[in-house]
Amino acid sequence: MKIAISGKSGCGNTTVSKIISEKLNLKFINFTFRNLAQEKNMTLSEVLEKAKTDDFWDKETDRRQLMEARFSQNCVLGSRLAIWILAEAGFKAYLFADLETRVRRIQKREGGSFEEIKAFTEKRDGEDHERYMKTYNINNNEYSFADLIIDTGKYNADETANLIINAIKNK
Repeated sequence: MKIAISGKSGCGNTTVSKIISEKLNLKFINFTFRNLAQEKNMTLSEVLEKAKTDDFWDKETDRRQLMEARFSQNCVLGSRLAIWILAEAGFKAYLFADLETRVRRIQKREGGSFEEIKAFTEKRDGEDHERYMKTYNINNNEYSFADLIIDTGKYNADETANLIINAIKNK
């Protein structure tokens, strides 16, 4: 089984994907701009800036995730675009939360000023959307096709993971 989980920054898609992979004993796949930035000895902000004008960054990140997912018999792919790009996923879940919740989670994870993180997150959401439309013609604000859509502002990561696991078992 291949499971794809997507959501914007702070929705919990990475954390929830890890929990599900552990509980179901599946390979966890998650390669992000942060990983690529580390490899290139750059900051996330530098990669995001380059990604505005060069689709290499999105395509390389997605290529690596897809290659690993396609060569895995059973896996959980957690990424911004997993539910759109991993067509063969047997189950697709989209996680969302309001901006305030997402910002609080990012702040807890990374530290920093609430207002600065909020401004950065709003800007990143818009830039991500524009890049996905330009690069792949994917509207990441349209996810109604997902097998399950969860407002993670109402649940913690374990509860969200359990909702997905139960939905998979009942599919």
